[in-house]
Amino acid sequence: MTPSARPVLFSGAIATVCALAVALVVTAGNRPQVVVAAPAALPQSTSTFTPGVFAGGDATVSTKPDIAFLMVGVQSSKPTAASAQSDLASKAAKLIAKAKAIGIADKDISTSGYSVNPNYVGSNTTIDGYSASEQISLKWHNVDTAGNALDALVQSGGATNVSVGFGLANPKAAQAQARALAIADAKTKAQAMADAAGVRLGQVMRVSDTSSYGSTPVFGFDARAAAAPVPTQIPVGELDVQVTVEVDFAII
Repeated sequence: MTPSARPVLFSGAIATVCALAVALVVTAGNRPQVVVAAPAALPQSTSTFTPGVFAGGDATVSTKPDIAFLMVGVQSSKPTAASAQSDLASKAAKLIAKAKAIGIADKDISTSGYSVNPNYVGSNTTIDGYSASEQISLKWHNVDTAGNALDALVQSGGATNVSVGFGLANPKAAQAQARALAIADAKTKAQAMADAAGVRLGQVMRVSDTSSYGSTPVFGFDARAAAAPVPTQIPVGELDVQVTVEVDFAII
């Protein structure tokens, strides 16, 4: 090799090395980074599950009602609101006086509705007098004579709107009896499930009354029937007191 060729070869080698170095840098720069990290510790649950047998129970107790709720009303129609209201006051006073005369105490007499409204004719733009009405709620404690009470209120008291319902003055005793039967029903169901699952029932962990107690049913009554000479007959029958419970039992 001639002396003039050595610098050329040496320069070419240096260029080749530099090119390879640049290529490595570019390749390394384009390679995606991989980050390895230890997994974060999961938070520990603060709630615990207690295994058990959960059952629902229900029961119904039928009993004769001991109170009648009498809803009686009077109404009036007059040319003016003042005259309708005045006439209504006279009729209501007569009705209330009759209620007291047949033995209903003041504490068992209350107003459940009162209204004075115009009467419209045509396209509901012309007033043709006024109507007034008052509804009075009465508690009658002898359910077997509720028909006689209604006859007196209609025939002598002037009641024109009449309805009646029956209930219990104190339903707690019947509810307690039904609740005890419902819990026993839940225990029977839980025992059957435990036997089928091959486990033993433990102590009661929770008892919940999920009953929804409805209002006293009210029956409409035609006041014209009570105005007839034949005494009004209102059969009393029995009331159904229903209770639903949920009971949770432990497993041992």
